[in-house]
Amino acid sequence: MDEEVIPILHVEDAAAAVVWYERLGFAKQWEHRFEPGLPAFVEVARGGVRLFLSEHEGDARPDTLVYLRVRDVEAVASEFGAQVNDAPWAREIELRDPDGNRLRIGTPTP
Repeated sequence: MDEEVIPILHVEDAAAAVVWYERLGFAKQWEHRFEPGLPAFVEVARGGVRLFLSEHEGDARPDTLVYLRVRDVEAVASEFGAQVNDAPWAREIELRDPDGNRLRIGTPTP
């Protein structure tokens, strides 16, 4: 198995978070609860990028920042009505999910 890093983002409502991340092209892979009614722990994936979304207290801090490199930041910006900013290394936008987690999304400049 290859090694990888999977960020964990705290969410209040995993089902609502999954719907928001689907707009970014992520798809729900699985959901775990120790028993019905307890907090959910969900994996979403987009290509080779995976995120864990957790309703568990203490799994992640508020205002977490995750950087997502994409082929076409313009398409994502258009979907979310975001302004693309030019940096020396990339064209980028920054979004906040419904729980306040920050996603900086960029396409590297040639």
